[in-house]
Amino acid sequence: MDAKFTKRFESFKKSLASLTEARQRDLSDSFVLSGTSAKFCITFDLAWKVMKDILIQHYAITNFVSGSPREVLRTSFQADLIADDVWLEMLKVRNELSHDYDGEIVLQHCQTIIHTYVDMLSAFQKKAEEILE
Repeated sequence: MDAKFTKRFESFKKSLASLTEARQRDLSDSFVLSGTSAKFCITFDLAWKVMKDILIQHYAITNFVSGSPREVLRTSFQADLIADDVWLEMLKVRNELSHDYDGEIVLQHCQTIIHTYVDMLSAFQKKAEEILE
């Protein structure tokens, strides 16, 4: 893997570690909620970009029409990089959070982010590390 991939993968791991800290934080604090929302969006974006890197550089899959997150997720599922279509739900939540100006959407999804999505992101990290060994 090239240096750009290595840097992105390291950024993904650091971002996920930071997001995981939300499990120990007071989620009734609006600052913590907004930070959790922002960190989830960043971590998710890094995850699908790392998936795309792996698909191209490790599996030599280059037939992306647009390279959109949805397309990368579908191809990653087919390549067994991810094991659940919860990823498409995560994409939807990430898109909704980008328009969450009053904090209502993060309130609806925060428990799912820290208890389900963090686990999905962690499982992807482990799978990526196995592939890259």
